[in-house]
Amino acid sequence: MAGLKDKRGFIDKDRLDLSERQAVEYWVKRWGVTRDQLTAAHRKVGRLIKDIAAELGKRR
Repeated sequence: MAGLKDKRGFIDKDRLDLSERQAVEYWVKRWGVTRDQLTAAHRKVGRLIKDIAAELGKRR
């Protein structure tokens, strides 16, 4: 389930929850995009990381 956390960080690696600061920071840094770009892609295609990556033209 999205939003569940363990001692190492975020658990659901297939979905992005924008309220999870740690997960958002990870993907922003990995893809080299801004938080606004990530948020816009999230709103357009949904929560799945693979769909967001495709929208941004990045590899998962």
